[in-house]
Amino acid sequence: MDVRQLEYFLAVVDHGGFNKGARALFMAQPSLSQAIRTLEKDLGGQLFHRIGRRVVLTDAGRALIEPARQVVRSLEAARASVAAVQGMVCGSVAIASMPSPAVEPLSSMIDRFRDRHPDVQVVVKDAPVPHSVIEHVRTGVTELGLLSAWELPTVADVELHPVEEQRFVLVAPPGGPFDPAPSLPRERLAGQRLIVGEHGTGLRRLVEEIRASGVELSIAVESEHREAFLPLVLKGVGIGVLAEAWRPLAERAGALVFDLDPPASLHLALVSRKGWLSPAAAEFLELSVDR
Repeated sequence: MDVRQLEYFLAVVDHGGFNKGARALFMAQPSLSQAIRTLEKDLGGQLFHRIGRRVVLTDAGRALIEPARQVVRSLEAARASVAAVQGMVCGSVAIASMPSPAVEPLSSMIDRFRDRHPDVQVVVKDAPVPHSVIEHVRTGVTELGLLSAWELPTVADVELHPVEEQRFVLVAPPGGPFDPAPSLPRERLAGQRLIVGEHGTGLRRLVEEIRASGVELSIAVESEHREAFLPLVLKGVGIGVLAEAWRPLAERAGALVFDLDPPASLHLALVSRKGWLSPAAAEFLELSVDR
């Protein structure tokens, strides 16, 4: 067994099959299938159930995913370390991020990092809720993550690095139910239709807390796609509750943005795996925390 075989295995897992995995690896599908059969022989167990053109992970295959990612990451880190000794940070850094933090502060973090290290590729993977960010980092899919939460979780196998707090804002269409003002009391939301995030997000928790306080409001749209909120608001479908990161985009689009009274905030944190990080990931972390 060698690292390349593990990379082939992860390509099949991540791309959902041998054909797509082979295309991602720029190799012939029969060659990939043979490599996986050799790996299965070396390990003494079947990794995939072949069901027609579909493949389904066996229990052994699921057990291999996390160790395989760690091995591949370690090799990438070793290569990056050698390059760093020669006075450069190169390679790539992968970050899992929730949608709103990906707008800001992640865009500023990437801009700052790329200004210092223009040759390093930054890969951003979508993770809709805090748990998925932590799982990306814990299992080695990414080295870093960026999450926002009502309260930062306590986890034993990754490290959390607080970044900032981000307030919630209310986004309404121009000419809608509210006149321009710096802030809006929560009780003014009575009778309004809201566009909200899915359960498990801070956005949804805030809306449920407002409801629990006795403010009667209805949900017009529940969406996992934060980028859909602003277009829906501008079309008059409903009022949106978003993180402060969306304020500049919303105002440039012509929407009215209000601070909520009383205010509520999300805590943002970068997540890193414990132990050794690649030079690129360590540099990204250092440039992004405690600024």
